[in-house]
Amino acid sequence: MTVIVIVLAINNTYSIMETTTATALATTAITTSELNTVTEDLQFEDINVPTAPSVNFLEANTSEISIEELTVNCVVPTWANQELTISHQDFINTVHDAACNVFSGELINKPEIRVSHIVRGRIPSALGKRASELLESEKTQFYQRLAFAFTIPSIHESIDGQRLELCIGGVRNYNDLNLYRANRGAEKFSVFIGWRMNVCSNQVLTGQGAKIQLEVMSLHDLYKQVLDLFYTFRPAQDIHLLQTLSQTRLTETQFAQIVGRMRLYQALPNRYQRSVPKLLITDSQINNVCRDFYADPNFGVKDNTISMFDFHNLLTEANKSSYIDSYLQRAVNATEVAVGINNALHGDSKYAWFLG
Repeated sequence: MTVIVIVLAINNTYSIMETTTATALATTAITTSELNTVTEDLQFEDINVPTAPSVNFLEANTSEISIEELTVNCVVPTWANQELTISHQDFINTVHDAACNVFSGELINKPEIRVSHIVRGRIPSALGKRASELLESEKTQFYQRLAFAFTIPSIHESIDGQRLELCIGGVRNYNDLNLYRANRGAEKFSVFIGWRMNVCSNQVLTGQGAKIQLEVMSLHDLYKQVLDLFYTFRPAQDIHLLQTLSQTRLTETQFAQIVGRMRLYQALPNRYQRSVPKLLITDSQINNVCRDFYADPNFGVKDNTISMFDFHNLLTEANKSSYIDSYLQRAVNATEVAVGINNALHGDSKYAWFLG
């Protein structure tokens, strides 16, 4: 089935048409009259009810929370001059609203939200009370770290029999801010758009689909930069990348060589390590990759080989054990490493070190 998403610019001077097929998505500009002609031939997937994933997109040291709980149960930190920071829920709503604008007419799921590093307090009138005497109304709390993601299941692709859905999300860490400064400063947010594996919620991200630590002064600035990310994202490139990975296979010996080099990378002298492409995955996550090589029913070894697409999924599955503040960077790096090693297998020299 073909799914086409058409987004018109506010001033109608240009538009973006994304056509998803089994091989590529094309981007072009069309006029309003051409749009009427094109829409006569469109086929849209009939999905009426939002779907919930069966597994979490992020697991380590995090808890699930609803946007209602964030709004009702959590206070919002302020700068030293008592100006409010942008709340977690406003961040989520801004990104979700931007997605609803750009992908109007598509089915857009509710955000899945993960939080960590809770900071607890109490209201001033309860400062003299024992902890056991505190009423619920006298307690305060907020979460330093937040990650969220939501899928658009009506925009999807299939690679090696695995369904991928368009996915959007963001990450925020209050530790990135100096809340003690006298005046309000720029706030930092990270936003991404990419594909998610439906079977396991593994996130497929590339550098062109992720903006790390956007600096904004207001929700208006944030909304504008999120729209810019959505308009410039080219899903065709990501799909072509993944299809290329699916066409290369690793033997067990090659896999062992690569993960062995990954373990060795952590011990390289700094001078030597700087000459090798960056690897952010940790030793414990490499152990998980090795375990899942044999144990994962979807992406593990079959007939003594796995595809580079499967290898990439083993990396992104292991990345679920990352903390919120490092999750996004490692997700992007996992794609860079998988693509780089795939290129090295075909003669490129940049990632050849990982092949020995």
